[in-house]
Parts: sequence; C-alpha cells; structure tokens
Amino acid sequence: MTKDLLKNKEFDLVSVIYNASQAAETCSQYIKDAEGDQEVERFFNDVIDSNSNLVQKGKDLLKHRI
Repeated sequence: MTKDLLKNKEFDLVSVIYNASQAAETCSQYIKDAEGDQEVERFFNDVIDSNSNLVQKGKDLLKHRI
C-alpha cells in the first residue's frame, strides 16, 4: 500500500533533489579549499548554480505530482 502513496517517479524526484542539494552544499566547501585558484572556484560555482537549478526544477515537478 505504501508503494501506491509514493510512486517510484516521485521517490526518484526526491532523491535527485536531495543529491543535487548535497552536491551544491559540498561544492561550497570545495570553493573554500580552492581559495586563490579562480578557475577552480568558478567551476565549483558553476556546479552550485547547475545543481541549484536542478533542485528548483525538481521541486516544481514534485509539487504538481503529490
């Protein structure tokens, strides 16, 4: 019965949202580690931006499905 409450696609969306959020958070630490190397800092900022966009898109999709 619980399987019907949260179908696989909804669980998958939650999983992707969580993992993208964690990746963005982890890259925040990596930026501190890369201090002084602007090219690497930019890369980590790009990763944060990309993952933040994915989190928002995932949330938008999820709220219309549950």
